[in-house]
Amino acid sequence: MTKMSKKKAAILQAATALFATKGFADTHMSELSSVTGAAEGTIFYHFKNKEHILLTILSDTKVSIVDEFNAHMDDREFETGMEMMEEVVAFYLLFAGRMEYQFLILHSLFIYRLAESRAEFRDNLEAIYDCLVTFFEQAIIKGQEDGSIGDVNPRKSALIVFTMVDGLVRFKNFNLYDAGALFNELIDSVRRMLKPN
Repeated sequence: MTKMSKKKAAILQAATALFATKGFADTHMSELSSVTGAAEGTIFYHFKNKEHILLTILSDTKVSIVDEFNAHMDDREFETGMEMMEEVVAFYLLFAGRMEYQFLILHSLFIYRLAESRAEFRDNLEAIYDCLVTFFEQAIIKGQEDGSIGDVNPRKSALIVFTMVDGLVRFKNFNLYDAGALFNELIDSVRRMLKPN
């Protein structure tokens, strides 16, 4: 990694933490400069503006999610799609915890306000959520092929399971409830919802 790419990575890391904890509007470039030790001119060398930093964070978040998921799942064999679904749920909770700042951004109101009026933000959010739901959908399709999952609409059911799991992540990230304390109940609910008739 070159010196400039290290600086760019440091800027992104600091901006992710600041946007997640302070909010987008309340994070100022001077503060980002102070936290990273990079002159504002250096920040603007790498990024056109604050919106460009946020878009880069979203793009990098999608790549990280896909890379982490693929690395985790590639060397695993699942006898059934239901077993795969349980692993997807567990791993989602795990990597959402490891990427806490990114998920705090994904769960923040400011990102959806930007997405309402700016196609590039909407497109990035849709790409992130599409790939996340696809992980759950793949397990459902496998389960339908092996008979461990019933005759449900794979995409719609994946959206419902994802929403349940992501809701626990929100509880945890906003310090409302320990997501781990509900893990067994979550898995039981997913099994009941997807089991064959």
